Amino acid sequence: MKKSLLLFCSLGCVLPLTADALQQPEISLRWGKLIQQDGLTFRDLNRDGKLSPYEDWRLPADVRAGDLLARMTLEEKAGMMMHGSAPAIGDAIGRGSAYDLTANRRLIRDRQVNSLITRLNKAAPAEFARQNNLLQEIAESSRLGIPLTISIDPRNTYSYSIDDTPSADGFSQWPTPPGIAALNDEAFTRHYADIIRQEYRAIGVTQALSPMADLASEPRWSRIDGTFGDNKAVVKAMVRGYVGGMQNGDRGLNSQSVSAVVKHWVGYGASDKGFDGHHNYGKYAPFKDSQALEDHIYPFTGAFEAGVAGVMPTYAILQGAVYKNAAVEQVGAGFNAFLLQNVLRGEYGFQGVIISDWLITADCAGPCLTGHPAGETPVVGGMPWGVESLSKEQRFIKAIEAGIDQFGGVDDSSIIVQAVQQGRIALQRIDQSVIRILTQKFQLGQFEAPFVDPDKAQRLFQRQAIRQQAEQAQYDALVLLKKQDGVLPLRPGTRVYVWGLNQAAARGAGLDVVENPAQAQVALIRATAPYQQPHKNFFFGALYHEGALDFPPDDAQYRAILAASRHVPTIVTVYLDRPAVLTAIEDKVSVLLGNFGVSDSVLLRSLMSERRYRARLPFELPYSMAAVESQRGDVPHDSSAPLYFSGFGLQ
Repeated sequence: MKKSLLLFCSLGCVLPLTADALQQPEISLRWGKLIQQDGLTFRDLNRDGKLSPYEDWRLPADVRAGDLLARMTLEEKAGMMMHGSAPAIGDAIGRGSAYDLTANRRLIRDRQVNSLITRLNKAAPAEFARQNNLLQEIAESSRLGIPLTISIDPRNTYSYSIDDTPSADGFSQWPTPPGIAALNDEAFTRHYADIIRQEYRAIGVTQALSPMADLASEPRWSRIDGTFGDNKAVVKAMVRGYVGGMQNGDRGLNSQSVSAVVKHWVGYGASDKGFDGHHNYGKYAPFKDSQALEDHIYPFTGAFEAGVAGVMPTYAILQGAVYKNAAVEQVGAGFNAFLLQNVLRGEYGFQGVIISDWLITADCAGPCLTGHPAGETPVVGGMPWGVESLSKEQRFIKAIEAGIDQFGGVDDSSIIVQAVQQGRIALQRIDQSVIRILTQKFQLGQFEAPFVDPDKAQRLFQRQAIRQQAEQAQYDALVLLKKQDGVLPLRPGTRVYVWGLNQAAARGAGLDVVENPAQAQVALIRATAPYQQPHKNFFFGALYHEGALDFPPDDAQYRAILAASRHVPTIVTVYLDRPAVLTAIEDKVSVLLGNFGVSDSVLLRSLMSERRYRARLPFELPYSMAAVESQRGDVPHDSSAPLYFSGFGLQ
């Protein structure tokens, strides 16, 4: 019969051990066994009936890691260097409501993969927790009982849809990182990350593949919505606060931490023309001089000051980059010994785990280079930028020698095993990576309590106070760019024409919704930053917003703004996932608001309130595409005569 046991020691409870006193940590297990010794309880992870040093929670993490390392086979060590994707039923990369346990058993038991990213996206919190427990059951039954590290990409940003359908997973919904930066409050950022930490731990996630410390220097870059903007001092402070909140303090990991992985080291925000490094056409980030690269490094120092656990290198090749008079090798950062060893570990003293971005050792050929034919679903290829001519084995070796400890998106470690057996990689180098990974697992308390309580998770996710805080952050992060007197606040009963906004929400707020602008007293329009998607036949080209930042004449939202503004004062809010060029509409609207993820109800509350706005733009909004094209992509906020400068905001 399956055994499910949770042992709890309430806060302040101590159990005696000889002359000393130790606090019994929480213990959770399913199939495993327990050891009782000196009145204390331990997990018998290898099921031999003896208390091994790595099972003894009284010992320091590094001592336990060293003991476990000595017990591991080469195959288990190589598997520890893999960071795979947990497959879901019907989806190999994990999207869905339930894991494919057969496929996951092959990864965890047969391939000894011990770190997995979860992409479940249709599971309520209690079910999410149960699903992660099922993965931990598989790990618990392995030879040494090493618990999984389950990682996750950011989930806590509000994503607008006109029907305002709540997400199934129940995560609290805050503004995007640029919106957090618009508030520019490090203490608040720490609190926001602490809330996210609690949600992650409740469902069994112990690693966050965030934050992004990338400096948003190229305004066309398609990943700006994951950054904290273009001001290096603001980005540094936000990153430091985020890491401190996510890791439950800034003195290293503890049993309540979620280990943070800061990314992307370094220079990703200077992507050529804003095209993203997931594809061959975006693999370069041009740099002109050493000072520019130093500016891109500076925000990462906030993560280092907060004791960040992990660093993820960028895909990009820093084209022409020089750092303190030294030329940077023209390969992606995951293969770049200078950036990882000389600068990251040497100059900045980073001692944590370096995790590659996904699929850097895989091939990119055929449709990966040319795009997929029309009608075919694009798939993701490899990102071996700068080392395309090397074999897969040579790429693994080069990356490991450069400093990579774990390979993202990879679950076949046989190449590493073979390279060690044939003397191409020193076993000592493998041990360095494994000891780093294991030490963090012990620090996180994973060996004592890998299982979570689904009912507790469900209750935690239903905290109304947290939902209100997240909505208040959406409210506070609105940036007022233009306001004509006499338009705000809107009053109940005002006849309003709405476009891109839920009519039911407007009626629910007390407004009288009419069908065309000519009948209205005011128009309210939601828009998004323009994009062109010039690479639709590439996976990320289709997914990300690329191309020009200005409204083309035939853009539907631009035409809606023009049509409404001919009749009545028009209020426009633009979702700024990139720094839009708003010159074409600025002189036609009465009120202009930048938002970074805001629900209709929160937006309407703002428009109908007597309020002060305190948020400031986290990046500049250029005047024209000509100004964007003439600027340098490696230098932030340097376009000529921007329409709104970085840090602008009316009160």
